[in-house]
Amino acid sequence: MPLLDLFGYFAAVLTTVSFIPQVWHTFRTRDVRGISLSMYSVFTLGVACWLGYGLMLRAWPIVVANVITLILASTILGMKLRYR
Repeated sequence: MPLLDLFGYFAAVLTTVSFIPQVWHTFRTRDVRGISLSMYSVFTLGVACWLGYGLMLRAWPIVVANVITLILASTILGMKLRYR
């Protein structure tokens, strides 16, 4: 695997893992008062676009990171909509 891809995967792991504490906290407490609906809506759409971009480029670090981030961001967005 090229060093460039390894660097991309490392960056992807760091940025993707950063969402796990928010998902866990929100799931556990059901407290969504501090989460912006508009921010997570726009962010989730942006992640979906990054995923599409990564697919078109066949840039697997981008694809893998954004698949996972899309799942996590969508989970937070879904909880925001459900637990208002």
